[in-house]
Amino acid sequence: MGIKIVLVNLGYRKLMYPDATPPMGIMYLASFLRERKKDVEVKIINQRLENYTPEELVKVIYDIKPNIVGISSSTLFAYIIPIISDTLKQLLPDTWIVLGGPHASAIKKQAFIDCENLDIVVPGEGEIAFHQVVESYPQKKDLCKIPGIIWKDANGEIIENAGGIPIISDLDHLPFPAYDLIDLPRYWKIRSMTLVPRRSYASLVSSRGCPYHCIWCHSIFGKKIRFTSAERIVEEIKWLNKKYDIVDFEFLDDNFNFRQQRVFEFAELVKKNDLKLKLSFPNAIRADLVTEEVVESLYEAGTFTCSLALETGSPRLQKFTCKNLDIPKFIKTTEMMDKKGIYIHGFCMLGFPTETEEELQQTIDVAANSKLHTATFFTVIPFPGTPMYEWVKQNKPEKFKEVDYRDVCFVSAKVNLTDIPDDIFFGYQRKANIQFFFNLNRIFRVLKTYPKPLSLVIYVPTYIARLTKGIVSPS
Repeated sequence: MGIKIVLVNLGYRKLMYPDATPPMGIMYLASFLRERKKDVEVKIINQRLENYTPEELVKVIYDIKPNIVGISSSTLFAYIIPIISDTLKQLLPDTWIVLGGPHASAIKKQAFIDCENLDIVVPGEGEIAFHQVVESYPQKKDLCKIPGIIWKDANGEIIENAGGIPIISDLDHLPFPAYDLIDLPRYWKIRSMTLVPRRSYASLVSSRGCPYHCIWCHSIFGKKIRFTSAERIVEEIKWLNKKYDIVDFEFLDDNFNFRQQRVFEFAELVKKNDLKLKLSFPNAIRADLVTEEVVESLYEAGTFTCSLALETGSPRLQKFTCKNLDIPKFIKTTEMMDKKGIYIHGFCMLGFPTETEEELQQTIDVAANSKLHTATFFTVIPFPGTPMYEWVKQNKPEKFKEVDYRDVCFVSAKVNLTDIPDDIFFGYQRKANIQFFFNLNRIFRVLKTYPKPLSLVIYVPTYIARLTKGIVSPS
């Protein structure tokens, strides 16, 4: 008899969280598991797609009656974890509940304190460790052999295994994500991470890890970057094209262009295979690594939109936050991409610890004077498991009184880590949107370059809220 497994991606779609993309993390988990263990039956539930209430989600899981439930969650939706796990344990006491994903990687052992009905926590990269967890079922004593996991034994003792979570060094060996376990066309009717709604597309992840040390960021996949080869990317694109008849792909990599040679090889293979693609990079390309040759290659491969992360226009804060972005090169990259007709969205952050009014204005000025078409001005929030969280905990612990992670909205959170009075700080957030968007030249460029100008109307309510209120209550 096989093992029934349900993999769940937690979250909701709301006004400030309107997107839902294929849950790539648990899709990779499912395909990896099925490739190595034939006697498993895996189902995927994306709460963010379905917008299930916790009660509805539990009912769907209960009807399947799985042996193992794997839950992936960010910190934003972590408050749902105990609601789900407590009820499931009452209904299915013998079912193992395993927590993974960004929140598990951030808080590790603390997860058992926050949620007493968890059985296992897998921090970091999940494929190998979760496969070993499934191989151990139903003997909990065998869990002691899996490096890096944290688990609760039959006596309720929490055990943290020595060693690090094993990682996959060669990403080309990963099977394709389990697209057969999701209804991909349903995602085409909902906004994705790319700022072009209602398109037939698929998501791609072609690298893991990040060599940079930005203080606001988690380190789920480690600080050594790993890549799939250009040949493997094209192979996956061709497979998805044949299966779904699509040419639109969005890369969710944090740093697709870190290895320039791979960009060139990928573009050459796209040309060689005569693939007419539409590519987007919504998670950000590292702007100060971009050259004219990289822009040309991305454009020739079919890139029509990408995001560039400025974060802060202050050279001092670039060093303080360990982003260390070359700001003049960032500006140059926006100019090069704009000349090619690539639609550019910018990521900016306001409210770093120690940030001054002058530095807030620096960020606004750099963004507004660049060739970005649109930009989001995020509020800086210290998330558990990050160096910034530890800095605030040590230097400004009183600031945590302002932080509520439940459904917090990055652009409207009433969090102020600076020493600037709230009314002045939140005023700069409003000013950022006004100075950036109230620009006739920018409005003209957006209308000229945006792939679906008529669909811009769906973004109007959000931007009106930002422009008129500066800060809006999380919805």
